[in-house]
Amino acid sequence: MRVLVTGAGGAVGSYVPQVFADAELVLTDLEGEHRRLDIRDPLAVSATIADVTPDVVLHLAAATDVDACELDPDLAFSSNAIGTQNIALACRNNDCQLVYISTAGVFWGDKPHPYVEFDEPRPANVYGHSKLAGERIVASLLDRYFIVRAGWMIGGAERDRKFVGKMAELLRGGETHLKAVNDKWGSPTYAPDLLTGIKRLLATGYHGLYHHVNPGMVTRYDIAVELRSILERPDVEIEPVSSDVFPLPAPRARSEAMRNYKLELLGLDEARPWQDALRAYVLDELVPVLELRGSAA
Repeated sequence: MRVLVTGAGGAVGSYVPQVFADAELVLTDLEGEHRRLDIRDPLAVSATIADVTPDVVLHLAAATDVDACELDPDLAFSSNAIGTQNIALACRNNDCQLVYISTAGVFWGDKPHPYVEFDEPRPANVYGHSKLAGERIVASLLDRYFIVRAGWMIGGAERDRKFVGKMAELLRGGETHLKAVNDKWGSPTYAPDLLTGIKRLLATGYHGLYHHVNPGMVTRYDIAVELRSILERPDVEIEPVSSDVFPLPAPRARSEAMRNYKLELLGLDEARPWQDALRAYVLDELVPVLELRGSAA
C-alpha cells in the first residue's frame, strides 16, 4: 500500500512511520524535512498526487490552533476547507482513498453524554466550522473516504506544547500548586491509537464517518489529577477552576466528549481507556524527553 501523508511533520504525523511501517510512505508538509506540499495550492496538490499515485491519502495537514483560527478565519477556511477540497478533488481524479482527520470541535457541547456519529454537528467556533466544512466537502466529492473525528489530542513528546505536555513539565519541575479547568469536557485521543484505528478501518473498506477517541468523558482537571498519579507527585495540590480563569479568544464548547459508536456497532472498537493511553504516553515518551531537557538545562 502506498500512502501519501499531508502534515507529516506534526504531532500525529510523527507516528505514521511507526504505525504504517509496512506501507510505502510519501511524507509531505509545508516545511521541514519532508517533501514540500502546500495543500492550499491546487496545482501543487494535483501534481503531487498525480506523480505519487497513492492508494491512500492520509490528510493530516490543517490549521489546528483554535484561537488563531478564531482571530483569522481566512487561515482556518483556506487550510481546513479549501485545502481539503484540493486534496479531495485530486483523490477523485486519481482514484485513491482519502482519510480526513476531523475533530470533536464540530459539536456545540450541549449534550450531557458523549456525542456519537449520528448526532447533528453544530460548531461553537471558527475552527469547528472550518473542519465541518472540510467534512462536507469530502463527503460531497468522494465515495471512497474515511472521515475520522479525533478528540483532545495526546502525543508528540518533544513537539508536545499542549495541556498534557505543559502540565507534565510543571509537575516534574517541582510545582506544588496548579490550576486546571473542570467545567469543559472532552475525550482524549492518543495519536498512535488513532492511527492504528485508521489502519484497521482501511483494511475493511467500510467507508464513512467515524469517531475515534480513547473512551472517557473527562475535564482537564481529571487529566491533571491522573498525571499527578502517574508522575507520583501526591504532594501537589491541583485546584479545579472555571474556564473563566483562563480567558481565550475562541469560545469553547461545554463538551466535546465523543463515543466510538459506529466502531462499537461494527465490532472494530479496540481503543484502550484514556487512563491507559495517557500512562503509556507519559512514561514511555514524555518522561524521557523531559529528563533530557532537564539534563540539558
